[in-house]
Amino acid sequence: MITGSEKLLKVLAPTLVSLLGVIWIYFKILRLSLEKNLVDNPNARKLQKTPVPVMGGMVVFFGVLCSSLLAACLFDCNHLVPIFLGMGMMLYVGTLDDQLGLTPVMRLLIEVMAILTLIYGGGGCVDCLHGLWGVGEFSWWIAVPLTVFAGVGIINAMNMIDGVNGLSSGLCAFCSMMFGVALYRGQDIQDATLCFSMTAALLPFIMHNVIGRTSKMFIGDAGTMVMGVLMSWCVIQVLRHDTMAGWLAYEYHGMCLIALVLAILCVPVMDTLRVMTMRALHGRSPFSADKTHLHHILFKYSGSHSLTSITEICLNFMIVGIWALSYKLDCSIDVQFYVTFGASAAIVWGMYFLMDREDRLDTGIAARLRKMMHSARQGEHSWWLWLQVFIDKQRAIDRFGVEKKEEKK
Repeated sequence: MITGSEKLLKVLAPTLVSLLGVIWIYFKILRLSLEKNLVDNPNARKLQKTPVPVMGGMVVFFGVLCSSLLAACLFDCNHLVPIFLGMGMMLYVGTLDDQLGLTPVMRLLIEVMAILTLIYGGGGCVDCLHGLWGVGEFSWWIAVPLTVFAGVGIINAMNMIDGVNGLSSGLCAFCSMMFGVALYRGQDIQDATLCFSMTAALLPFIMHNVIGRTSKMFIGDAGTMVMGVLMSWCVIQVLRHDTMAGWLAYEYHGMCLIALVLAILCVPVMDTLRVMTMRALHGRSPFSADKTHLHHILFKYSGSHSLTSITEICLNFMIVGIWALSYKLDCSIDVQFYVTFGASAAIVWGMYFLMDREDRLDTGIAARLRKMMHSARQGEHSWWLWLQVFIDKQRAIDRFGVEKKEEKK
């Protein structure tokens, strides 16, 4: 019988390999992006002022792939094949979208195909509410459309919050860590390892994306769609009736898994839900681009990518804490859900509407908030500049022009 320390080692070893794999390949992909001009160019909607390489998704996926090769040597990972097929599909589709651009309809169809791959390849879907509103397991005729709707929504949510440096990757790292802990405690070691490996793969990328100057790279649609597929897979694994149900019944009786999932994904999901609803109410396509996300208003106040990302991650952590408190206070499953949904709406929606109103009216509150957030900007501190030099100096690659090859004599 495998001991707890052996189980932990089998999780940590692939996680470490994922981290080292990204560190090893990062500058190689960065050099390739610069040489081939695979960059994201600035426009009126985007916040960067110069072209930035956009192959970060390739970097992160490489780290996860390396960790999975080791994990396959340590334990049976056959049931992870569908998730890698889905992630691989999204990697290619996202790369095409980054470089060529795809229509919303084409992207939607491919996202549906990816979620169906997870459902029928993995043999599970969101087919149980685990006691919420007195509902347990229900038919796949309802479960499959529900899972496809939720999965496509999560993929688009992860994609649409990718507006400032470190936000989508930072939130995904946080969500992957939370799901990893939940799945590990639920004895799903393979999926927990995948989640921890994703977190480890994102950490070096976030350092360059947020702190780096000449080594900066964007995650791109390829990365956000890969992260979205993983988040969808985690939701399926947590909510399907034949996995977490046993853990819930025997160790954590009375826990609302729906509230747990909502708390982990609250910021990207709730912000995207608000944005798409407001667009539809104004007679526009829900997939049209604008600057009405929470990160846009936070950036308007702070002027800092890192501070905006840290603020949203902290909001997400706060809502997870509110859900955990409701569970610790022995609230019923229904109450846990209402508390989590209410807190998510109040914090994510309420903050946007309040900050937007104060900004439009140019009140004293808005002025004080701007002053407070500007004083917290890391970019103006000497230690931040030192860290930026340390992050960038590894290969001294110039973001505005890769090292010239020697001209043929």
